[in-house]
Amino acid sequence: MKTGKIIRRFKARDGREVVLRTPRWEDLDDLLGFINSLVEEGADIARKEKVTRQQEAEWLGRRLAHLDSDYLFALVAEVDGKVVANSELGRKGGYSEHVGEIGIGIREGYRDIGIGTEMLKTLIAHAEEIGLKLVTLCVFSTNERAIHVYRKVGFEETGRIPNYIFKDGRYIDHIIMSREMHEVFYSERKNKLIG
Repeated sequence: MKTGKIIRRFKARDGREVVLRTPRWEDLDDLLGFINSLVEEGADIARKEKVTRQQEAEWLGRRLAHLDSDYLFALVAEVDGKVVANSELGRKGGYSEHVGEIGIGIREGYRDIGIGTEMLKTLIAHAEEIGLKLVTLCVFSTNERAIHVYRKVGFEETGRIPNYIFKDGRYIDHIIMSREMHEVFYSERKNKLIG
């Protein structure tokens, strides 16, 4: 898929126009500011140290290099010309080629206005388009806002690792959520469990 390709536009609940598109090299400084703002905020993400411009450039370069494959679909949300959210759908390999894994983050000040839900719906539609049967994601158990959104678009908790994260002086569970993509796949699995 081409860099900077607009996938869709929509109005957020606060009336601002949101553009969902693939990332482009020109997003480097926005993406650097984005990830470092999440670190500064202490958001429920795996990273706890700020990223250098060089590290972010290497990360973005890898993403852009794989946009043409069915193994990575990267999506950013832009509001008023600024990247405010970042997400991706990565296809697993080997015996798990039918599985995709989602990661998503939204900048403070742009949450609770529908951006996360619309990004997830777009990632799920792409997963179906490329024939994935199962999509998974991981979330901190303390991130109730994200868990609510994931459930709203059809994800269910399918695993939990107790005390996996140590943040702010306490242990937090790591929740694994998944969503089966096709009714046929779900029916086949259900029949195997019953039969």
